[in-house]
Amino acid sequence: MSLRPELTHASVPLIEEVEVVDEQGRARPAWLPGERPLTVYLDKRELVTLMTLGGAPEHLVLGYLRNQRLVNDIEDIAAIQVDWETESAAVTTRSGVDRIEERTARRVVTTGCGQGTVFGSLLDEVDSIRLSGDAVLTQETLYAIIDTIRLQQSVYKQAGSVHGCALFRGSELLMFVEDVGRHNAVDAIAGRMWLEGMTGEDKVFYTTGRLTSEMVIKGAQMGIPFLLSRSGVTQMGYQMAQRVNLTLFARCTGKHFLLYTGRERFRHSQPEAAAAPA
Repeated sequence: MSLRPELTHASVPLIEEVEVVDEQGRARPAWLPGERPLTVYLDKRELVTLMTLGGAPEHLVLGYLRNQRLVNDIEDIAAIQVDWETESAAVTTRSGVDRIEERTARRVVTTGCGQGTVFGSLLDEVDSIRLSGDAVLTQETLYAIIDTIRLQQSVYKQAGSVHGCALFRGSELLMFVEDVGRHNAVDAIAGRMWLEGMTGEDKVFYTTGRLTSEMVIKGAQMGIPFLLSRSGVTQMGYQMAQRVNLTLFARCTGKHFLLYTGRERFRHSQPEAAAAPA
């Protein structure tokens, strides 16, 4: 039986009620999403402080370590203890992290909401990523995914000010996570996938946020060939998707979408659409 880390499963309220005054001078209740600092300590060494909603802190930390390639095997992590009173997450490994000082020396500040950070060595590994060439997404499934997200109960509908990410197998929703930064939400899903031993080659990833290079890299690292967003794409996000041959969709709302890269994996409902000039 494979080893799995011991987790605290810490929980905190995701929203807070406050009183506001509207445009007609009337007092009424409103809700605010939480925003909490969570400082991650890796074997007692301070690593990073993440600003988070706090809905899935252990999965967030796992995904961060995985996506930063600081820990390669889930069995190397003995425990993650989240303590909201001290706003900390203590990660204990079984045998330490090799060359930790060197591997965390260079950081790149990304465009992620809440100001994301990736370690520089991460960018050097992009060309080793190989995504499934056999995966296929149909237009009907794409529309079903968009509709599922539209109907999903969420903190955003009640309080706004958060991003959501979701993992699908076909049109089946497997996971849905919200956080104050989209990079945190994707890390939380990556962490849960890692914990459950779930692979990404037959999955579709959806995010409400814009598709930056960081988002594309993280999706590719998870082995997921399809990345969808209701928002737009940055130039570097587009270039990175081309580089790793990831199928990238943006502006996914209602029956509208734009397919940017990886067209060979997509099947249009109308055959003539697939034959349209690039």
